[in-house]
Amino acid sequence: MTEPDTICAIATGQGGAIGIVRVSGPEAIRLTEKIFRAHKGKKLDEAKSSTLSYGWIVDAEEKPVDEVLVSVFRSPHSYTGENSTEISCHNSPYVMQKVMQLLLDNGCRLAQP
Repeated sequence: MTEPDTICAIATGQGGAIGIVRVSGPEAIRLTEKIFRAHKGKKLDEAKSSTLSYGWIVDAEEKPVDEVLVSVFRSPHSYTGENSTEISCHNSPYVMQKVMQLLLDNGCRLAQP
């Protein structure tokens, strides 16, 4: 038996204004928090389930990548039944790939079909 890991994937198609990156697994909230800075400094690990937090995705140098909303869903009340987050960001290919790469660099695994 393999240990559960935390996965990430782009959940929306190209062409819209807003794109969603979904993170799911035991470390979803903690890994998302590594790249998210809330507007009022609130921590995602303190957020209640089914809530939104406004802020920015930042790179390793703390430079803003995009202005986002992060939804927090706690197990078992989520789309996957696990802890999960959904990062709603601008749906440009650059932004979506940058958010994905930051998550992968911080410990997420790319979801498989």
